[in-house]
Amino acid sequence: MSLPIAVVIGIAAGGAALLAAAVALALWCAARLRARRRNRSSDTGSSDPSTQVRCVLVSVEWGKGGRISSLPPEYQGGARQFSLEELVQVTKNFSEANVVGAGSFGLVYMGLLLDGTVVAIKRRVAAPTQEFAGEVRRISEINHRNIVTLIGYCQEGGLQMLVFEYLPNGSVCGHLYDTGKVSTARLEFKQRLLIAIGAAKGLSHLHGLVPPLIHTDFKTSNVLVDENFIAKVADAGLVRLLKGPGDAGPSHGFTSSVYQDPEVYSVEQFSESSDVYSFGVFLLELITGKEAALFISPESREPLAHRVISTSMQLSKLPLK
Repeated sequence: MSLPIAVVIGIAAGGAALLAAAVALALWCAARLRARRRNRSSDTGSSDPSTQVRCVLVSVEWGKGGRISSLPPEYQGGARQFSLEELVQVTKNFSEANVVGAGSFGLVYMGLLLDGTVVAIKRRVAAPTQEFAGEVRRISEINHRNIVTLIGYCQEGGLQMLVFEYLPNGSVCGHLYDTGKVSTARLEFKQRLLIAIGAAKGLSHLHGLVPPLIHTDFKTSNVLVDENFIAKVADAGLVRLLKGPGDAGPSHGFTSSVYQDPEVYSVEQFSESSDVYSFGVFLLELITGKEAALFISPESREPLAHRVISTSMQLSKLPLK
């Protein structure tokens, strides 16, 4: 039996209103963060760290286990320097059968360490640098339940490699829309809500570091889920590792502008507020199950957030019949 048209329209209107509220929340958070940054003292450059990212956590209750990691204790807090020989062994000589993905850093391989720990290894061709090792050590000290742990690195044989904890369920986007790979599971509403909360906690933790760590490439493909569908923010700080010697500031060349705040994208003034805007786009995809790029036409110059909100409001005002 088909549902009455009034019920169908009511469900659509309710979903549209929820979508509009989510994007509006992200825009409001971004505006608050911009205002707060302008009001910081020019003499000290200081601010109240307890309020820097408060708006990201609207309606999010922090758990007592925020710094929990599923990794063995020896891999928590501090980068391990792996040898090339060791990583060749655990990936079966970087076999194609071990490739589990690809990204801005290069191919990603699954590996099994001698102690039984499953890891994800990112590899690219690059000369070794002290800056790379220093950034890896800093990022590896981030230990939070909702952030993918960077275990270690290797710089040998003209290669740079990063060793992360392995998340068996892959990225959130793989469970939302067609990415060319078979999705392992479709997300129920409760799972989407928990993923949104977990991702917000992870992003907020990055912003609460001293100094804050700006992600600059936050999107559904960079939020992974473990065997229990706990969300973990991936590639935090990766933009710093992609920079070569002498590079100034982050580069947005590796990500699509649809995820970036148009006010900062062109001038690369990334901040907590630009990450919050990206979080709003993340919510859009999480709620609708569609890629954000589908909401705007190539010819349109209207910002994504304005387009989504106006469309949602129009849908919510449809009369019931």
